[in-house]
Amino acid sequence: MTHGDTFITATANSCLAPGSYVKATVSNQRATPALRLFGALLPLGLLTVAGACDRALDVLPDIASCGTELDARPFATTRSQRFLGKVTNATARCRGGSKAVNARTVPWTDWPNYWAAGDAPTKAWLPTKNLRGINGALIDLEYERVELIRFNLFDNSGTFPAYTQGVGAAEGGALNVWQAMRLPSSNANFREVGGAGTQVCRGDLVRARTLTGICNDIRNPLMGSSGTLFARNVEFESTFPDLSADSLVRNRHGGRISLLSPDPQVVSRRLLTRAQSDSASCADGMGQPGFAKTANCDYQNAPFMNVLAAFWIQFMTHDWFSHMEEGHNASAYASMGCATQHTSTGERALTADEARSLGCRPDDMIDRALVADSSSPRRFADGARERLSRAPRVFKNTNTAWWDASQLYGYDNNSRRRVKRDPADPARLQMVTVAAPSGARASVVSPSSGDAQGYLPLLGDNDPMLPDWRGQEAAAFADNWNIGLSFFHNVFAREHNQFVSAFRARQKQIPDADCGLRNPARPMQVIRYRDVTPDELFDMARLVVAAEIAKIHTIEWTTQLLYDEPLFRGMNANWGGLLHGDNIVTDALATVVRNLGNSLQTTKANTWYSVLASGPGIFGLGSHKDNWSSANVDDLNGGTNHFGSPFNFPEEFVSVYRLHSLVPDLLEYRQLAQPDAIASKIPAAATFRAGATAIMRDRGLANWALSMGRQRLGLLTLQNSPRFLQNLPMPRLAGATKTLDVVALDLLRDREHGVPRYNEFRRQFGLRQITSFDDFVDQRLARGSAERLAQERVVTTMRDVYGQHTCDATKTITTSQVNDDNSPINDCLGHAHKALVDNVEDLDNIVGYLAENTRPHGYAISETQFVVFVLNASRRLFSDRFFTSSFRPEFYSTLGVSWVTNNGPSAITEVIANNGHDNLPVSPLKRVLLRVMPELASELGPAVNAFDPWARDRGAYYSLRWAPRKGAERDEAFRVAR
Repeated sequence: MTHGDTFITATANSCLAPGSYVKATVSNQRATPALRLFGALLPLGLLTVAGACDRALDVLPDIASCGTELDARPFATTRSQRFLGKVTNATARCRGGSKAVNARTVPWTDWPNYWAAGDAPTKAWLPTKNLRGINGALIDLEYERVELIRFNLFDNSGTFPAYTQGVGAAEGGALNVWQAMRLPSSNANFREVGGAGTQVCRGDLVRARTLTGICNDIRNPLMGSSGTLFARNVEFESTFPDLSADSLVRNRHGGRISLLSPDPQVVSRRLLTRAQSDSASCADGMGQPGFAKTANCDYQNAPFMNVLAAFWIQFMTHDWFSHMEEGHNASAYASMGCATQHTSTGERALTADEARSLGCRPDDMIDRALVADSSSPRRFADGARERLSRAPRVFKNTNTAWWDASQLYGYDNNSRRRVKRDPADPARLQMVTVAAPSGARASVVSPSSGDAQGYLPLLGDNDPMLPDWRGQEAAAFADNWNIGLSFFHNVFAREHNQFVSAFRARQKQIPDADCGLRNPARPMQVIRYRDVTPDELFDMARLVVAAEIAKIHTIEWTTQLLYDEPLFRGMNANWGGLLHGDNIVTDALATVVRNLGNSLQTTKANTWYSVLASGPGIFGLGSHKDNWSSANVDDLNGGTNHFGSPFNFPEEFVSVYRLHSLVPDLLEYRQLAQPDAIASKIPAAATFRAGATAIMRDRGLANWALSMGRQRLGLLTLQNSPRFLQNLPMPRLAGATKTLDVVALDLLRDREHGVPRYNEFRRQFGLRQITSFDDFVDQRLARGSAERLAQERVVTTMRDVYGQHTCDATKTITTSQVNDDNSPINDCLGHAHKALVDNVEDLDNIVGYLAENTRPHGYAISETQFVVFVLNASRRLFSDRFFTSSFRPEFYSTLGVSWVTNNGPSAITEVIANNGHDNLPVSPLKRVLLRVMPELASELGPAVNAFDPWARDRGAYYSLRWAPRKGAERDEAFRVAR
């Protein structure tokens, strides 16, 4: 049988003989671990429809296909055997009927075509069909995750040879301690962790998140800390294709690409620019004088996500990664392009008139990327294959790689100096009261409003800063500052202080009670509320805020970004598990997972661990062990798993988070006094750097919450990048223009960082390749429809920009996949030898993933972006002990554990159904916003998810319809179709 049909058949059998489902699935020793997990969990009610046995035996044509295959697909043991997201005809029919079968011919994955994987029309009348569809999707995604973990971890710090070959009795995928992750002798904590001997973090280094991120992993002190090397998710040999250092790369690109070819500014202007119906009204994103609401900048918008979601991801990436040092790259400068364009005979120079017509600037200059090491990497033998031990060039992540809210609290000494603590109570972050002017905020600000909690102070003269940052609010990561970053920094600074206030209240009410906190040096000594120092409380509040942020991103932002039922279940399982709750079975399964993590075999420590962790969930994994002690290193670290490769963010993860199309050129500002009216159109460019300060303080945090909460963000698609970002003033740059095309820079940075071009990128991640630019046209659209014709026009432009060539079938271009007949993939990609083919191999990754029009229902991102997320979203939880085995009162306090678990000091249940789910907790960001801005209650109350446009009618089941909810019918956003 093929992945999943074992359990489908057994479901029907269970109606005839109680318990036979489990017996059928678990006894099938050739079934995959994923299927045996689901079989083991089914009796617990995870994936069943109670009382529906009569309907489970539906006699319809598609049900017959569920039992026609002979065995389940095993997990791949080599890269060429990978799943690729494609199932057999019978499996497709079993899970989605004829619709799923008909969609199998396209390159994209099959699961989005299953029953109930979209909106209401995708649901079948028979509940068991919907169950097969949703569960089938989850199984397909589990296959992807398991194989991604197995085949897509490439560490640049020197551990890769051991990962491929193992160490002693331990297989490479089971390794969890590395010499390369030791603190060097130059580190101030070198002696404290053990010096030249065995290094183990103890004492104060393990009590809380450290400034630089060291000692998150007790036995790998350096891992994930600021200044460590970015990893890769693709084979080293596939990186830096412009260097043409590998024969496969030379065959793949034929000498057609370089850092400036195709020209990044030409690609930006022709394939990424937002076309405008009224250029004067938009003024390249700068709007109209006085922020007049008559201004208009056209953009393609998503009906199911708001502008808060756009700025949220920038707030997140400021925490996760940075290639710069204090806002700077290398001192050397280089051209940004606007010099050449493709022709049928090769590249030719742009004329001055052509450059002016495109709107690009030949004199733009940009500082080059900072390279940590460009020396030739060592090679080693891996069986019959010679491999690189690292990528040809490597880069430092100057931020911490942990989800530790470092953008708020700092990641090195300079950034920490920009973090202001309250002189009156150092446990709190400093906030200043801002007098309400007589204008915008006067109607909403009152002594009981959120504004009483204050705003961040400004950077001071003695703070380390770039000249461009003067006048900005104080923040650890101060670069690229704008109104969205100002908003979320103020929100979580207030939230930090909310937790401190709640803890201080307990100190007064029950000063001698046990607060739950412990010192690992004295683990049996009770720490009373009165004993907690301001520094301990500050660190505790940081742990809580960081966990809240991670939870918001996992179960609130992501479930709106990927808006369908399989991902709602998958992301909630990632965080809290399929078993939903702390019970005997959860604890038993968590114990099994913990033991698997100690195995020396990759299959157990890697594959089985990943699959079975879906039961209890990743968050809190290992924290419920009997006799857990903060003095026991194995208890502190016992819930983590790095799957054989040290954790850091990979360059490919950075690439797929280039999401500038989300941001509108003009922000539709509103006031709480008149929420349905757009008061003004404020250019996003006017809110940059110090410009954010006055606009935030004069107009108010709550009004900005309303404004960004109601406005739709931009679609991640071609020809939808902000005009202002293509013409952004950047005074610090060398060159004549002092202006930057950020959209072109995205392309250039990916090339500098060695990200493979789009088609090889997909193959490396276990996705099917495309063979023509025509593959980007959504085949579900009617021929001749306006939307399809628009996509076909974009494909024509893509072909014009990237070109075509006469292919050579004798040239093998990749070993990451093979053809269906197991023959090597060659330059012709299935076309005839010497045929004229599209240069699909040269397509930049960003352009490719934005061009994907065939996406799962409700996906703001593409399939290619999503598969990178599938791997890394799990790893950053699995690897962090503060989200796994150290999520305990000993670190968070009893109040802190409750705060993270309940999304606040106590649990509150949502009164509105969420796509068919009742009695769910009120979502975490919604709770945070209501705590720090209680005046939002009437506007935010009807919003189930804070990232869904607040005035939208959410519908019953994953509707994407743009229609007002009850009470918002007069909202101006619904009056004109845009």
